[in-house]
Amino acid sequence: MAHDAHSHTHHHPGGGHGHGHGHTHGHGHGHTHGHGHHHGPVDTGDWRYAVGLAVNLAFVVVEFTAGLIAGSTALLADAGHNLSDVLGLAMAGGAAWLARRSAHGAAGGRRTYGLGKATVLAALGNALLLIFACGAIAFEAVRRFAEPASVESWTIMIVAGIGFVINLGTAMLFMNSQHDLNARGAYLHMLADAGVSLGVVVAGGVILLTGWSLVDPLVSLAIVAVILLGTWGLLKDSVNLALDGAPAGVDMAAVSRALTELPGVRAVHDLHVWALSTTETALTVHLVHDRSDVPALLAEAQGLVRDRFGIGHTTFQTEPEPLPDCPGC
Repeated sequence: MAHDAHSHTHHHPGGGHGHGHGHTHGHGHGHTHGHGHHHGPVDTGDWRYAVGLAVNLAFVVVEFTAGLIAGSTALLADAGHNLSDVLGLAMAGGAAWLARRSAHGAAGGRRTYGLGKATVLAALGNALLLIFACGAIAFEAVRRFAEPASVESWTIMIVAGIGFVINLGTAMLFMNSQHDLNARGAYLHMLADAGVSLGVVVAGGVILLTGWSLVDPLVSLAIVAVILLGTWGLLKDSVNLALDGAPAGVDMAAVSRALTELPGVRAVHDLHVWALSTTETALTVHLVHDRSDVPALLAEAQGLVRDRFGIGHTTFQTEPEPLPDCPGC
């Protein structure tokens, strides 16, 4: 019996060929399977979501109350946007918690990949919430062109300034986790809201100095444009992962080329790469080869995709001749 990391092969009576554990593709005994996992603790940073959620929820209440007292639709709109951030953080934190649960602890073990995919759905939800918030802000800004309103500028500036500090501080909690699409969504969400709050501060200052109330909706529309530009990439990446597309950082042609260049490998086919979560990636592939040391080939292939491409969950099917992935389909 030969071992490589978390992969092994063993022989079946009458078959004469080795099969790795855990994956059966229904092709009989003419080929070998190897299965590898590169496990490590993924820091989903649950405490960051909890801190951000508590602080921002408290500020939403304060800002909404201040908006009513000051008669400021800008503060009310900003409070609404902050509320969308609170909902987004709740979704992201919940998804991070789900991702920590073991595969066998979910639905009696039927979800064999665990609940990590919830992080992808949360990232998608975050992107959609951002777009919805942008629509609400833009609607309010356009309405205020037609119905300018006098507001208490100092109240706007002070409250929005506090919001800017809170949202920027919360965003910084996630700044070093850009490899995680879910944390990236929370980062963009809070950074966007910090931008909104800063825009409200600037608008309040200009209104205070000039009395020109149309500055507020103009600044709001500019901020909406910036937020939408930043959200587009998050929306595109999260939709791609939700559809089991290869993560943006994985070059499929490079993966195929690298595997083909392994000693003794004649061809690569049925290569699939997809996201198990926003931080973990899986790969399955058929390797057509003429090597006799299959366990060594599996170890080389597993190490290659792990070290060069950061793919930790791998399944390799080795074949002396190309076999279809689904005979008769």
